[in-house]
Amino acid sequence: METMIPSSAYLHIPFCRRRCYYCDFPISVLGDKTDINTSLSIQNYVDILCQEIQVTPSYNVPLKTVFFGGGTPSLLSPVYLEKILTTLAQHFGISSDAEISLEMDPGTFTLQQLQSYKNLGVNRFSLGIQVFQDELLEKCGRFHRLKDIENAINLIHQVNIDNFSLDLISGLPYQTLEAWQFSLEKAIEINPKHLSCYDLVLEPVTAFGKQYKPGKFPLPQDEIAAQMYRLTQQILTNAGYEHYEISNYAKSGYQCLHNRVYWENKPYYAFGMGAASYTNQQRFTRPRTRQTYYDWVEELLKSNYFIDSPYLTNIDHLLETFMLGLRLSDGVDSSKIVAQFGKEIMPRIYQKLCPYIQQQWVELIDTNGHIISNINDNKWGELTKIRLTDPDGFLVSNTILATLFEEFESDSKQ
Repeated sequence: METMIPSSAYLHIPFCRRRCYYCDFPISVLGDKTDINTSLSIQNYVDILCQEIQVTPSYNVPLKTVFFGGGTPSLLSPVYLEKILTTLAQHFGISSDAEISLEMDPGTFTLQQLQSYKNLGVNRFSLGIQVFQDELLEKCGRFHRLKDIENAINLIHQVNIDNFSLDLISGLPYQTLEAWQFSLEKAIEINPKHLSCYDLVLEPVTAFGKQYKPGKFPLPQDEIAAQMYRLTQQILTNAGYEHYEISNYAKSGYQCLHNRVYWENKPYYAFGMGAASYTNQQRFTRPRTRQTYYDWVEELLKSNYFIDSPYLTNIDHLLETFMLGLRLSDGVDSSKIVAQFGKEIMPRIYQKLCPYIQQQWVELIDTNGHIISNINDNKWGELTKIRLTDPDGFLVSNTILATLFEEFESDSKQ
């Protein structure tokens, strides 16, 4: 398997005012009154985070994407953001045209703060709206309300930020199809360059996971959740957004370059509490609490950067390529599969996908961009992409992936 050098970095900023009822991310709750400019918790975390960056091997390839996720990165004062960016630039280098993204929540930043972020080089902002109904925001345990959304959008316009994204979430308790349509239409009115529309996932450790059961009231039934997904695809594509990934839509030229690194199964650095990296054919997730993360970095400094994580096998890489690549509307590049695993693997893949091809959930694309209706030994050379149909194939992606995993997981144990 070809070894690739990472040129992307994810930075996890774990701090939040409070924990949302659906959230199972590794976060640290600060409360509503903590001053982010004087917080020792934030200062200590940034110091340790920068130590991890400095001890990580560098390959003299500048970063092309940097992503500050969380948590709520907009609880990071510009002074600390500058320290992290400076550390990255000194250790790895950052390309002059790099995409630098920062997640924000309404009600957690000021005009001066936003202007400072932009001055420091942040050129893509992702705003966590979720929905446009105060009652649903309250039921989710969100910190912000509609007035905070309006203020956040006003600040974005005042600072002349062009490249910003909105995050929305469907399938919430008590959320109707009509309420979801209203949120989509309000988002379109704001006219962001990018929209991420996620379906609620019930994680067992969350407040929602302990309180609700999938498909049972007050959660939408499965059929309503599917209708929400179809409605999203219809409304947003009609409004000029390209549905380029299962949950993501963008105006032309505004796809998230950093997230494409994940979906194309390329390597990337990751730093911070609970952050998951993919380097040197190893996937590794850092400890999920601050103290255990601090202890881990301390040991890392002593061990000259030793990561105790298994190396991915070829079959691991194959399955991950499909699991991630089929999320994209482009699909999986079959020529890369053939180059890495040989053309003899393609009939096995085709055999497992056949039922889904017949149901028009999966498409095979040839060198001219046309759909191949029937494939045989003479046509393998013409195949360039395997992709899911939109929206039907995307809706059953887990079923399709499960079939592929069944076929190939046993190979990894041989």
